[in-house]
Amino acid sequence: MSDAAGVEQDRSSLEAENEQLRARIAALESELVEVQSRANAAVAAWQERGYWLDRLHIDLNSLMRKRGANQARVTLKGVRAAVWAAQRLWRRLRRT
Repeated sequence: MSDAAGVEQDRSSLEAENEQLRARIAALESELVEVQSRANAAVAAWQERGYWLDRLHIDLNSLMRKRGANQARVTLKGVRAAVWAAQRLWRRLRRT
């Protein structure tokens, strides 16, 4: 009788473990779908940018090799940061 009880306990333990593993697999599959969706969106965005660069015949590699290109990039980055900060400040002031 004790062997049967031990076997039944092992079986229920294995079934519980299997259920936990199935739940974990379902969660990982859901996470994978989400990650794939974000990756697809990122690829689509880069394809869109690449399309317009090709259409306008802009070669970023040759453009960035020119004198002053890095300084222009840094300047534009600073201007963009300043504009964003001004927009945040404007939104904050409008709320109050």
